[in-house]
Amino acid sequence: MALSIGKKGTVIEKVSLDTFDIGLLARGDGVECMIHTISKDNLFYVYPSDTPNVMEFFYILQGEMICEFNGEKIKLGQGDYYSTVNLEEPVHFSTLTEVTYLWVITEPTFYQLSENITHLMEIVDEVERKDWYTYKHSERVSEYAVKIAKKLMLPKDKLENLYIASILHDIGKINTPSEILNKHGKLTDEELAVVKKHPRDGAEMVKDLYYKDIANIIAQHHERLNGTGYPNGLKGEEILLEARIIAVSDTFDAMTEDRAYRKAHTVQDAVDELNRMVASHYDGVVVEAFVEVLKEEGRV
Repeated sequence: MALSIGKKGTVIEKVSLDTFDIGLLARGDGVECMIHTISKDNLFYVYPSDTPNVMEFFYILQGEMICEFNGEKIKLGQGDYYSTVNLEEPVHFSTLTEVTYLWVITEPTFYQLSENITHLMEIVDEVERKDWYTYKHSERVSEYAVKIAKKLMLPKDKLENLYIASILHDIGKINTPSEILNKHGKLTDEELAVVKKHPRDGAEMVKDLYYKDIANIIAQHHERLNGTGYPNGLKGEEILLEARIIAVSDTFDAMTEDRAYRKAHTVQDAVDELNRMVASHYDGVVVEAFVEVLKEEGRV
């Protein structure tokens, strides 16, 4: 049981641009509640979602605006509200005064506007520019991880955490010198020690995000079931499920893409290697779910 109380004017995070302010008030189980203020004489749209059955609800707290829908112009003011489900076309609005409304949506949205997350994603891009062999690596890992999570029917809040963590899982490599990331030969013990710092460094960089457990997931994505991973040598259930999912996704992508020190393995070889290391390194349930995904996509 949890109760969260916010005082007037406080938000989890706020984004301010020339014509609008938007603040995240609360989030959980895939739902976000935001407060949005738009200046006078501005246009904005409510767009269809890529995800079926997403609902958006808007309650006007103050101000007046015009909604253009099905050829009609409808005036809306304080106390009026509107909602959308399975929207097929963008809906156009224009503000007559400064407008403030409450916005509730049943899918994660604020992270796309979050200055903190945007900044961290820019660092991920910088990491991948340092090591061109890992270009788009984080994007692929997040795609694999989300597919595994959906196959395992993870609840919405864990799915959100996993998505953001998988995108940012290697962010700590910003502190790893390029000459180590791009080395063609075997790393020395000293160089390997530098590389092994990146999960802990990454966790430190994201610890203040409003996504719960993100830091722990990132810190644990190189842990292995038998305790041979790093940085803390965790074992079995000590490792978060989300971190175990990223471990499989990360390893598969590393094996099936070219690296400075070797050419890419085939998908089947990568799957065989994951299966060989089930129980010692990787969660068998996670690997099984991933193999199902790959079979459905015709890759194995």
